Amino acid sequence: MIELAAAPLAYSLIFINVAISLYALQVNRQFYADNIFHIGAILQQKQYYRMVTSGFLHVDMGHLLLNMFTLYFFGPILEYMVGTMNFAIIYFGSKVIASALPLYTKRHELNYSAAGASGAISGILLSYCVFEPFSLLYLFFAIPVPAVVFAVGYIAYSTLAMKGESRIGHDAHLGGAIGGVVLTLILFPDALTRLLGGG
Repeated sequence: MIELAAAPLAYSLIFINVAISLYALQVNRQFYADNIFHIGAILQQKQYYRMVTSGFLHVDMGHLLLNMFTLYFFGPILEYMVGTMNFAIIYFGSKVIASALPLYTKRHELNYSAAGASGAISGILLSYCVFEPFSLLYLFFAIPVPAVVFAVGYIAYSTLAMKGESRIGHDAHLGGAIGGVVLTLILFPDALTRLLGGG
């Protein structure tokens, strides 16, 4: 387990996500409505802040727990590997890109809305896969899959799932995943060698 001092931002993001999400879900639903990702509010009212604030809100407790569980396992170790500043760039950059993709693909659906940190967390997870492409990730806690295989599968699945009808924000997942990989390779060009199996 990575100590708090080695990953202050990752642990802080977990706390902040939980605090804000619980406030919005249980205390102030108007706060939730005013800050979620909403196509019409962003494009027509220029409320671009929603592209970031929506990442601290969740639709229900299950959604929150799943995202924070994933962030807990991959956030601290990535922050320890890349440093707090680079971690911040990957996390928030992935979130913005995760919002930008559905903002474009669903630009004609002015009532479309979404919330959650999953776009940013997709970026964190895929960034980890770049650094540790041959480490094993366990699907459903049982099926071992090399990280690079998981990454390719995740991007492929999200791309295909975008074409169907679903309450899950596959556009945001794909945008965040791509953002995580691209930002990681910009910040750490040498990681490409490891990703391609060069050691």
